[in-house]
Amino acid sequence: MSKKINLILKQVLEKVEPHKDELKVIEESLKDFLEKVKKRIKVLKINAEVFVGGSFAKNTVIEKDYYDVDIFLRFNKKYKDDEISKLTKNILKNVKEVSVIHGSRDYFRVGINSHFFIEVIPVIKISKSSEARNITDLSYSHVRYINKKMKSKKDLQEIKIAKAFCHANNCYGAESYIQGFSGYGLELLVYYYGSFLKFIRAVSTRGKISKKIVIDIEKHYRNKSVVLMDLNSSKLQSPIVLIDPTHKQRNALAALSEETFEKFKKECRKFLKTPSIKAFEIKKTDLEKIKKHAEKKNFEFILIEAKTNKQEGDVAGSKLIKFYRHLNYEIEKFFEIKNNGFNYNKKKSARYFFAVKKKKEILLQGPNIQDKKNILAFKKKHKNYFIKKNRIYAKEKIRFGIKEFIESWKKKNKKRIKEMYILDLKVLKEIS
Repeated sequence: MSKKINLILKQVLEKVEPHKDELKVIEESLKDFLEKVKKRIKVLKINAEVFVGGSFAKNTVIEKDYYDVDIFLRFNKKYKDDEISKLTKNILKNVKEVSVIHGSRDYFRVGINSHFFIEVIPVIKISKSSEARNITDLSYSHVRYINKKMKSKKDLQEIKIAKAFCHANNCYGAESYIQGFSGYGLELLVYYYGSFLKFIRAVSTRGKISKKIVIDIEKHYRNKSVVLMDLNSSKLQSPIVLIDPTHKQRNALAALSEETFEKFKKECRKFLKTPSIKAFEIKKTDLEKIKKHAEKKNFEFILIEAKTNKQEGDVAGSKLIKFYRHLNYEIEKFFEIKNNGFNYNKKKSARYFFAVKKKKEILLQGPNIQDKKNILAFKKKHKNYFIKKNRIYAKEKIRFGIKEFIESWKKKNKKRIKEMYILDLKVLKEIS
């Protein structure tokens, strides 16, 4: 079995290695861009330096449909937080295809071509982690730490394999609509466990009721109990608490959700049991297949598109998935959800699909029997009622389908939909 796995991992590395021609174009574009930025900083007499971060700085880039390079502008500590984004905007004044990404600190996206863009992120230059005013201020330390610990070609290959596996199984990214493993978090995990295989073997054996995994690589704390006592409760919600080696008060996997982790463990177990190159291939949702299967089982199938007015990326994605979860909750009141899915296009819209089975009847809770006025109104509306523990209830049969329910729910909840930043919600007639 191990021989088969090693052969698969070798094939994975060949597939995920970016093409030399692609890298050459990126490197040349990046060099040109950096020269312009440095020249502009000098002309404006701004006290700042430039460094390349992320996967490109750590040599852990894997082949993707598009590439993004993180460029950090490290400003002197004399500048205030609200200044550095404005200064960055001024530095990029003459650069084309620039868009602002709003966040705790505004940063900028520069489009180079359809497959490559640069993100320019303003940070404060710090000498120790306690001086960080924003999480991005630690980025330089993260690059230095990984480059120091993961030097060999084999180390870097293990990271690439882990990234490819998570990317293929939609577990890669700390964005709120993914709630998965950040690149830095994955790099630390591979370093801690020693390899991709050791990592997935260790975590896949953990059951749902297992205690929280606590990892403190640099031994900042005396033991696990001290970690759980000392760290802020908001940083202890994730199934893995990974103490950032460069900043002891930070959990590098705080964004990882229990749901994503369970999905990840399931895919790990599947791969270890029956190794296949398919575990590293992005799985596209075959809606036609899902629809046909639903019809075969006499389930209703519906495809919905939701649009938001929020900024594309993490902000729009978080609003769209929050609405999707809310819609799940509403549908479950009247239907059994047999299959469902969320697909975000990284812009301002997402598609949801549901395969459902109508419930035979539902139980409606009415007012307390002391509330005479509302009791009469409830009895008039619901004929099949009964009283239990001083409260009136009614059983009602479901006489509508999923499409009718969505259209009716949409009309009744216009205000709520607007409050959740959803501009448009429509049932799609065809799969495209």
